[in-house]
Amino acid sequence: MPKNIAIIVKGYPRLSETFIAQEILELEKSGLNIHIISLRKPTDHKIHPIHNEIKSLVKYLPEYLYLEVSRVVKSWWKIKKCEGYRKAYLVWRKDLKSDFSFSRFRRFGQAIVLAAELPSNIEHIHAHFLHTPASVAQYTAILRGLEWSCSAHAVDIWTTPEAELKGKLMSCSWIVTCTRTNYERLSFLAHDSSKVFLAYHGIDLNRFRNTSPNYSDRTGLKKLDPVRILSVGRAVEKKGYVNLLEALAAIQDNLNWHFTHVGGGPLKPKLQRLADKLGINNNITWLGSQTQEAVILEYKKTDIFVLPCIIAHNGDRDGLPNVLMEAQSIGLPCISTNISAIPELIDHEKTGLLVSYENNEMLINALTRFITSPDDRSKMGLAGRLKVLNGFDFRDCIEKIFPLFDLPLKRELKR
Repeated sequence: MPKNIAIIVKGYPRLSETFIAQEILELEKSGLNIHIISLRKPTDHKIHPIHNEIKSLVKYLPEYLYLEVSRVVKSWWKIKKCEGYRKAYLVWRKDLKSDFSFSRFRRFGQAIVLAAELPSNIEHIHAHFLHTPASVAQYTAILRGLEWSCSAHAVDIWTTPEAELKGKLMSCSWIVTCTRTNYERLSFLAHDSSKVFLAYHGIDLNRFRNTSPNYSDRTGLKKLDPVRILSVGRAVEKKGYVNLLEALAAIQDNLNWHFTHVGGGPLKPKLQRLADKLGINNNITWLGSQTQEAVILEYKKTDIFVLPCIIAHNGDRDGLPNVLMEAQSIGLPCISTNISAIPELIDHEKTGLLVSYENNEMLINALTRFITSPDDRSKMGLAGRLKVLNGFDFRDCIEKIFPLFDLPLKRELKR
């Protein structure tokens, strides 16, 4: 039974990836000795309390190989004599033919460093995300003669070329993913579909279970008491914030609303300029990245939660955003789009409203409906809360992967 494992992540800690921290903490509590391997150093200035609960040590690999040349060369000199070096090199060369990029060179360099520095008692390597982290895990596992596995999420599945996905599915021991949409795609691509497992992320309901919904009777008709709209997400293309700003600007003038955005991201300055151009910036609060405690406070003040996800030009998309589960667990009525696995969470007209991301008129109508109808907000909000409380407890979800790590179940799981 693998008691000592290495878990490879893109960056650690990260505010936007609490689902990974939750999983690591539960695996720790269940008896695994975990070494966290981060491909880059953290960029967030804040952390969630859960990161302080995690006891595992973190190793940071060189993000830029040229900045740690001596470390890379020393590792290569040590590892090139290993039995698995030639096989790993040939796999990398094959990958390089289809993806000749600095990223591909970095992945192999990071794998060489990790293979050289990985403690001898590590028995298994697990990666979060099927693109870069899985490449490093695959190369390292071959170099060290270990088995490896992966948790696949969303962007990694939909932006990685099919040939590379098939190769990794062939190479790994098993793979788990967090939505049925992802599960069906990976099962279709896998030579052996029995390697593919489904386990939703879920959320820590203890943080939200005792928060009673507080529904207002706002209808948007009072200028001094506008309907409060919230979105939590990074300012990146796939979140659909351009569509949202344009929809907000198109809401009829006699309806009063205030929109709060929580999150950082590279497109934030562009979105702020767009809001200014549309003449709605005075109706918007841009809070930036926040801790989970601060986000929960925003949930409690809100009437409507909206996350209008889209499929980005490069194919990137969300799977099943945790923030939607969080908002619903508090009883917030949610508006989102019918892409990826979002319909696995939101039942249109029952637990929220789903629109087509290619039809902004639908988003305008959904916003208008929730702004003007407190009854619809409370009815769908309560139904969404019930669905999340009954089906998305992260402890049940995480325990579904325990047998994959040869860990015993702590309790009978909900079906």
